[in-house]
Amino acid sequence: MTRSTVWRALAACAGIVLATQAIGQAYPSKPIRVIVPSLPGGGFDVTARVLSERMGPLLGVQMTVENRSVAGTIGGTEAAAKAPADGYTVLIGGLSNIALNPGLHPNLGYDPHEFRPIGLAVSYSYTLVGRRDLPANTLREVIEYGRGNPGKLTFGGAPGTGQHVAAVALFNQTKVDALSIFYKGATAVHQDLLGGRLDLYFDNTQTARTHIEKGAVKVYATSSPVRLPFLPNVPTVNETGVGKLEMETWFGPFVRRDTPQPIVSRLRAAFEKTMSMPDVVSRFENGSGRVLEMTQADTEAYVRAEIARWTKLIRDAGIKAP
Repeated sequence: MTRSTVWRALAACAGIVLATQAIGQAYPSKPIRVIVPSLPGGGFDVTARVLSERMGPLLGVQMTVENRSVAGTIGGTEAAAKAPADGYTVLIGGLSNIALNPGLHPNLGYDPHEFRPIGLAVSYSYTLVGRRDLPANTLREVIEYGRGNPGKLTFGGAPGTGQHVAAVALFNQTKVDALSIFYKGATAVHQDLLGGRLDLYFDNTQTARTHIEKGAVKVYATSSPVRLPFLPNVPTVNETGVGKLEMETWFGPFVRRDTPQPIVSRLRAAFEKTMSMPDVVSRFENGSGRVLEMTQADTEAYVRAEIARWTKLIRDAGIKAP
């Protein structure tokens, strides 16, 4: 290799470095769209609005939340997958659209590995609750009743959601033949549960907590790895000894995998500053969430593991979205 060739190669590398730095310095120069693949309310939406309110000013632009609920969480996620990888479209990723959908939908219109997490902000457990006049008072009694009365127990949930998967996973492993009743959202499920027309709901603890504290439902177990401090008398599924289930739904901002690293770094820095704010932490914790603290490398490893874990579990259990 001649000296002139070496110099041209070095100049080209320097040019790439300078161009990359320029990308990071120029970003962002316009509003950032934050896609929420669900209806307003709930974990996806709350996470998007809390983060956008604080990350936007740190980045110097407005972050606009856009709710896109089409085919569950699929439509909004597909829209984010088709958007340019320029950092101006951020997806709120969660257990449902990133880790559960690949197992539930064999012909999914996106690959969850196409996305890269900026960070995970918060996670919520699920809590199994039942109508107040359900004869069973413990999870063991629920399972025994279900085994003794095949097809009589009913449970609610939107198809393909964590609520649905948690219930099916529990009943599959405990050999309970329960009837799944599909709803469009949690509000409709609770209307039937509180009205005594539905037996059980493995709800997100965030929304179940209000009904539990009012004494409007019976509460049987949580899917968390340890007991929740605000539900100290409620055992985990594992503690009951009737089955094994640890499941938390997590949420955080994601971008396309091929988004330039300087842009990812800008977003990550704003995310970290936001998650260090006491009022942000308290908003999530007061909403029954567990604030997550992970490095970006640990976050990416965790998300990959969750995709592999839940895809296998769902397929092995034969769980399918209708």
